[in-house]
Amino acid sequence: MNMKNIAIIGAVVVAAAAIVLLKQGKKAEPVGAAVKAEVEASAPQAKALPRLVDLGAGKCIPCKAMKPILDDLTANYAETFKTEFIDVWENEAAGKAYGVKMIPTQIFFGADGKELFRHEGFMSKEDILGKWKEFGVVPAAAGASAEAAGFSRWAPVQPDARQKDAVCYMCDGDVNPKTQVLVKSAKGDVRMCSPHCYFIMYSCLTEDKTGFEDKVTATDFETGNAIPLASAYFVVATDKKSGRSSVKAFAELCNAEMEQKSAGGSVLQYEALKVQELANRCGFCDRAVYPADAAEVLVADGVRTWGCCSHCALGVAARTGKDIEVRERDRLTGEPVVVKTLTGRVASLEPSSAVAWFGQRVKPDGSKGSAGCFHQGFFVSAGNLKKWAEAHPLETGEQITIAKALADKMKLTPQQVSKACKIGECCPK
Repeated sequence: MNMKNIAIIGAVVVAAAAIVLLKQGKKAEPVGAAVKAEVEASAPQAKALPRLVDLGAGKCIPCKAMKPILDDLTANYAETFKTEFIDVWENEAAGKAYGVKMIPTQIFFGADGKELFRHEGFMSKEDILGKWKEFGVVPAAAGASAEAAGFSRWAPVQPDARQKDAVCYMCDGDVNPKTQVLVKSAKGDVRMCSPHCYFIMYSCLTEDKTGFEDKVTATDFETGNAIPLASAYFVVATDKKSGRSSVKAFAELCNAEMEQKSAGGSVLQYEALKVQELANRCGFCDRAVYPADAAEVLVADGVRTWGCCSHCALGVAARTGKDIEVRERDRLTGEPVVVKTLTGRVASLEPSSAVAWFGQRVKPDGSKGSAGCFHQGFFVSAGNLKKWAEAHPLETGEQITIAKALADKMKLTPQQVSKACKIGECCPK
């Protein structure tokens, strides 16, 4: 075979190989594309979600208050709606595009991208979720449990078997016969468990108090006999652990001094005790409080006051019209609960799981009314609240959010605020 024939044969072989490779390549390409198309067709499509856009700035005060709320929404409601933040100081074009006039501004968009609602200024988490509910978006926080639905109890677990005379008119606690204070009224005798509860009642009276002490007797801690309140000697001692005071009355100075030597404390006459007991007042309802029992309230401009209970502490925002910080304790464990308000709404809550107990009683006509300041409280979690309720079988009421507790106070008129926790007349239950 000559060289010419060999070259022809080689060219044929190369051409045939090229045709095979070309055919294989053409077959591989459409097979890969078909598989890809099939996978894409079978993959679940991302669901379009409603969207909340908050337009603010990193250094704007109400915008800064919005940050923990937006972080919460992002972490716990990502499967229900999207949450976005845009700093319009860094991105002025975005502010113009959204037509922002002031910051912060929150804009609610439906899943179809259409604007549903916009709000200017600080907006609480509860208000945001409430607005979403109006549009049919029902948020469900990640990890929500049955406890989140709220605990309530409208009848005591067991009947109160105590005699009426053995229950304190003010705090509903047990009356110790050795520390009882009794007030004579036109409607009967009013008994209180201690001089402190008497001064709470005294601070809430709306009547002319001239000569009121003449109707009041204390119990001589030594003999158990009733003695005029105004002429008694009092031993006031402070518990080293709780900081709470105890007050014991004595008819004779010598007996008071003997008690002082054995138990410690100070010996005071009535007028001195009165000044001391009325020195600290609730910033909402003005009733006498012991700071050790009360919630601390910091008001804008550096003013510090107290809340006789957690709910009255929130009421300071309604009475003053200013932003406040409430420092309260979990009624079960004593753990701290801190609430900060902004323009009458909850700006921040630590811990975010904290809830409120709204103590209420069912009236004979079936309506519900507050059970009083001694029956309200904050808890770091719904679980703690339920444990506390189990340990207090006579308590009735319901679990509510702290935002609702604040909103209830902010709805009060100035006239209602002025009458808060006041006792119109002294009468037995």
